[in-house]
Amino acid sequence: MTEVAKIPVIDVSGDGDQTQVAKELVEAAIEHGFVYIKNTGKDIPAEAVDGAFEMAKRLFNAPISEKQACTIQQNNRGWSAMNYETLDPANQRVGDFKEAFNFGEFIDGKAQQPIPPTVAADEAQTSAFRDLCYNLSLKLNTLLGIGLEVDPPSFFTAAHLRERGPSGTILRFLRYPPRTDLSEGGAAATAATAEDVRAGAHSDYGSLTLLFRLRGQPGLEILLRDGKTWSPVPVVPPGTERDPAPPILVNIGDLLSYWTNGLLRSTVHRVVFPSGSGVQGEADVGPRFSIAYFCHPFSGAELGVVPSERVKGYKGGLAEGNPYAERRVLTADEHLKMRLKASYAQLYKEKE
Repeated sequence: MTEVAKIPVIDVSGDGDQTQVAKELVEAAIEHGFVYIKNTGKDIPAEAVDGAFEMAKRLFNAPISEKQACTIQQNNRGWSAMNYETLDPANQRVGDFKEAFNFGEFIDGKAQQPIPPTVAADEAQTSAFRDLCYNLSLKLNTLLGIGLEVDPPSFFTAAHLRERGPSGTILRFLRYPPRTDLSEGGAAATAATAEDVRAGAHSDYGSLTLLFRLRGQPGLEILLRDGKTWSPVPVVPPGTERDPAPPILVNIGDLLSYWTNGLLRSTVHRVVFPSGSGVQGEADVGPRFSIAYFCHPFSGAELGVVPSERVKGYKGGLAEGNPYAERRVLTADEHLKMRLKASYAQLYKEKE
């Protein structure tokens, strides 16, 4: 049985000198590309997380006609049906075994896209949760700038300020059915085989991702440095069992990796149908829900190497195991469009 991932847990909720916390965050981003952020409730209250998951369940239980009326568009907003997105097209026989709903920006608590009437009453709550994620992402970008001694340390944060202009930032709700729901004649159009995955191997498109998960629901795996071994990522790592909510899992995306010439790792990961997760207290029973906040800088942000002596002195190159690491692009928007076109081939073909 594969050993579970040993990812550090860091508390960023303090108000004092954050230099040491920034250093720990950077070291985790360099070594793993992933880090657990201890959820004390100060940055994102447990009740806000619980409320978001309750909304997600209502959303995915909405009538299919409501969801189809909000089908995802090339702006990456809306509902993605089962098997519609393919995160690893080179290696998957069919699309991912999941459905998802992407929320783009909100203005004055209102979504700037169609949403199912079933969750219309949750619009302001969803907007508020997205704001909490935005504020935490700014804090993490600031800490990364401090830890890398970027000049100025606010470089990353400044690139993510909303007032800089539109961005590809998305708040995504996901539902992964259990394999038992995917047999012939089940709810999904395609039956899952032993080789299929819930979400194909990929790195994230943005700068960093905040991932919220529910206790007892396994499936996430990261690819280790050897490029061969997949390691399960526990929802509740040791030492956080009594916390108000499971820690928030943060991972580095492609853009922070580009900005740092690969010093910060955009680690490849996937979601599988676990046959036995190897994590105590987790089991593949019922659907798996997760919420991801994909943090992107403003669309015109250029992806040149940041002014940092540590980054300048790094000679390792872009992250191994990431098929997109060699594909350098000029702006955040260009990178996002490249990745979306690969994942949603059907959508882009339909629009031609």
